[in-house]
Amino acid sequence: MHSQAHDVDAPSLLEALRAGTALLHVVLEKRLPFFSERLDAHWYERLLRAYYGFYRPMEAALYDSDLIPDGFDQAMRVKTPTLVSDLHALGLSDATIHTLPPCTDLPRLDTPAACLGALYVLEGATLGGQVLRREMAQRLGLDADNGAAFLDVYGAETGRRWTDFLDFLGRQPLDTPARQRAVDAARSTFSCFEQWLDSQEVLL
Repeated sequence: MHSQAHDVDAPSLLEALRAGTALLHVVLEKRLPFFSERLDAHWYERLLRAYYGFYRPMEAALYDSDLIPDGFDQAMRVKTPTLVSDLHALGLSDATIHTLPPCTDLPRLDTPAACLGALYVLEGATLGGQVLRREMAQRLGLDADNGAAFLDVYGAETGRRWTDFLDFLGRQPLDTPARQRAVDAARSTFSCFEQWLDSQEVLL
């Protein structure tokens, strides 16, 4: 571990994550079809299938790693069950959901710092949920009860949970190399997610 003196002028973990992922975030957001005039119910269902194919193995890898630092409220933040509920609401059976292809090209989650970087991406993805949900309600008639709960998975708690997550990040005593591992994992999470969605042909 580097001494604190060596890291005085280094960016905070949050600053490093924001700077390191900003461009990847913009690129992916532009390719997501939620605001496309061509998005229909079939495309939406395929998109949700693809999200499930990423989130299920991703969350399993994260939460089975035993590397997430203490203080992360995993039980309140796991999102795969909400995706399953949405897929059920869209008419998919358990058997069909079980056969959906999983993403196998996941980021390396072999250190606590890497887990933090991946969590930063997954938690940050919740922030635009209310806007997406309103758009899907207007465009496709979808809401929390019939297939769009995942889009606003935290609902009214979104802001508070993001603040709580940032507080959690801020308490992590990461030195400069560890912060870089977190950034690398966050970047890899974005890249793996985009490549997976691309392979499922659900992006613009």
